[in-house]
Amino acid sequence: MTLPLKQPYEPMEAKSVEKLPSGDQWQYEPKWDGFRCLAFRDGDKVDLQSKSGQPLGRYFPEIVEALLKLKLKQFVIDGEIVVPIKGKFSFDDLLMRIHPAASRIEKLSQETPAKMIVFDLLVDDRGKSLVDLALKGRRKKLDAFAKKYFAKNKSIELSPCTDDLKIAKHWLAGAGVDLDGVIAKRIDMPYQSGNRHGMVKVKRLRTADCVVGGFRYASEGKVIGSMLLGLYDDKGLLHHVGFKSSFKSDEKPALTKKLEKFIKPPGFTGNAPGGPSRWATERSAEWQPLAPKLVIEVQYDHFTGGRFRHGTKFLRWRPDKKPAQCKFDQVTR
Repeated sequence: MTLPLKQPYEPMEAKSVEKLPSGDQWQYEPKWDGFRCLAFRDGDKVDLQSKSGQPLGRYFPEIVEALLKLKLKQFVIDGEIVVPIKGKFSFDDLLMRIHPAASRIEKLSQETPAKMIVFDLLVDDRGKSLVDLALKGRRKKLDAFAKKYFAKNKSIELSPCTDDLKIAKHWLAGAGVDLDGVIAKRIDMPYQSGNRHGMVKVKRLRTADCVVGGFRYASEGKVIGSMLLGLYDDKGLLHHVGFKSSFKSDEKPALTKKLEKFIKPPGFTGNAPGGPSRWATERSAEWQPLAPKLVIEVQYDHFTGGRFRHGTKFLRWRPDKKPAQCKFDQVTR
């Protein structure tokens, strides 16, 4: 048997937008917080492909096994791999799977098994390619496919969808903490392999008040490169939790002078920047500690493992906020 889609196959991607589109040509889906995955089954062989085209099968042997248990021999599905922990999806536990030791992966696959949430069908159970079919038709076939094959498999499940904008907005507002946001797809378009023409995404964003516990100079010129953000724990220790590194060129000199007035050790009294890291360099470990006087409100997408997963967006200074009020309960509730 030979599948009609050759690997690596570029998945359909989404363009980031600020607002969900409206109209009867759109279908809405949850945006799951996991690893995007295309799963190929051809006879007794299953391949898992990441968004970037890299193989994922060795990291998720339980997903490979689950797909081999499905009572059909050919298909290609598009979905997201997640790791449920105590009823919630844990990105930290998902990241732990990308490990060089097979014994470690096998142990984790049994202790914290992953599952795949499927949202598109690219090759059906007869080995026929569906990528030229409009989403409206593909989704009908996926629903029937899932009803026939997923029912008794706890590791593979169908992602919900809706054409109701009110429901999509409800998802986006926070109904379900596992959601990364909401996806909107054009129902009248075929699968857009490798481009963003038929799909948009609106991410759930949160805000937090943080203490500016330090800063780093830019690699060139003595102007700010990044502000280092901190939150207090219940013991009163200030921990480094992330950074803000995007600044307009014309605002850097004034901001640098503002921060330099507060330079005073130790800055962070708990976890500090510049700790051991395979990514750290001599330059990246250098930072200037600040007295805990300045508070800013930032926007972020995820907080996991005691840190903002990505860089944050500056919203405003908060002179009305006491630094001691900037605690972890803002991001862990």
